[in-house]
Amino acid sequence: MTLIIAVLSIVALVDGAAAATASQDCDVPPSLISSDSALTRVTNQVKKHQRLDISVIGTGSSSLPGPAGPRSAYPARLEDILKQRLPGDQIKVVAHIQLRATTDTMAAGLHDILTSDNPALVIWQTGTFDAIRGIEPEDFRNSLEEGVETIDKAGADVILMNMQYSPHTESMLDVSTFADVMRWVAEQHGALLFDRLGIMQYWNDAGIFDLYTATKKYDMARRVHDCIGRALASQIIDASHLDAVRLQTTR
Repeated sequence: MTLIIAVLSIVALVDGAAAATASQDCDVPPSLISSDSALTRVTNQVKKHQRLDISVIGTGSSSLPGPAGPRSAYPARLEDILKQRLPGDQIKVVAHIQLRATTDTMAAGLHDILTSDNPALVIWQTGTFDAIRGIEPEDFRNSLEEGVETIDKAGADVILMNMQYSPHTESMLDVSTFADVMRWVAEQHGALLFDRLGIMQYWNDAGIFDLYTATKKYDMARRVHDCIGRALASQIIDASHLDAVRLQTTR
C-alpha cells in the first residue's frame, strides 16, 4: 500500500519552493512528441464542424486533489490551451478518472464512455496499476489492444499516455516493460504515444522540475500538469495539422 501511495503522489506531493528556482521553460524536445501517425478524425471534426471533442480516460495521476484540482489537472489545462490555440472552434475535454484501475477494467468501460461522449479523440492514460499489481505483460498488451480496437471502431483517434516518471519509485517499480508494450501497441495500431514517462524524466534531468523532492505542497504539481497539457496540445495540433486547417478556414 505504501508503494501505491508513493506512485500516485509523486507528482502531487512535490516541493513548490524548489520549483521556483528551476527554469520556467517546460518545452519538450520535438523528438519526444513527434509521430508519423496522423489524427485524421481530429482533423475532420475540426475542419467540418469547427469543434473538437476529446475524452481523457485515466487513473489518479490524471487528476489533482482539492477543490481546485480538476481545473488545474492536465485535462482541463489541455482544454484551455486548445481554446487559446484554436480560437473560434468549440473545444470540449471530458475527463473520466478511474482510481486504481487496471487496463482490462478500463477497456471494459470504454464502450459506454464512447457512446456518451462521441469524441473524435481519446487520450488513454494507463499502465501504472498494471505494473503495481504485477499484471503479466502479455495480458496487459491484450487488454490495451482490445481497448484501442474499441476506440477505433467507434470512429475516434487515440493517444496512449504512459506512466509518470518518479525517481523515488524507479528502483522499486519497473515500468519499462509496460512502457515498451504501450509503444509497440501504438506503433502496430497507428496510434500516437504521449511519452509522459520520457518527458517527465527529461524535465527532471534538465533541472526544469525537481521530481525527487517530495512535500505536501502542490505548486509544482500544478505546473507539471500545466506543462503536460501544453505538450499534449502541441502533439495534437501537429499530428492533426490543425495549423494548416486553421489557415485554410481563415482565407
